[in-house]
Amino acid sequence: MIFSERFLDKFGLPVVLLAFFLSALYAPFVFLGGSDMALIGMILWGVGVGAQDSLLKSILAGIIPAEKRGTAFGLFDTGFGFAWFIGSASMGLLYEISIPSLILFSIVLQLTALPFLVIAERG
Repeated sequence: MIFSERFLDKFGLPVVLLAFFLSALYAPFVFLGGSDMALIGMILWGVGVGAQDSLLKSILAGIIPAEKRGTAFGLFDTGFGFAWFIGSASMGLLYEISIPSLILFSIVLQLTALPFLVIAERG
């Protein structure tokens, strides 16, 4: 995968930011286009999921002492799962109300996370 730990080691945070920026663009492709555009959106979504599953865990492993990693990963996955549930429920409600609002919600929340990644990297 293009956003692998190897690229993270070589280029650092910009790899993570690029992966999450690209994945933030999935919603217009999935919800506004035809089947070809939906396929592009699914690929962009996959970039984000792959980055979350590999890059974020690599970053976390690099900053947490080995003896505390189990707890750190447990807390991370708990918070991630809770946020995923709230976001998915919100998007489900927005789907019933307005597709453009759902797309805007998705893009804004994903792009809002990028500065937090920068702050966490510096901390």
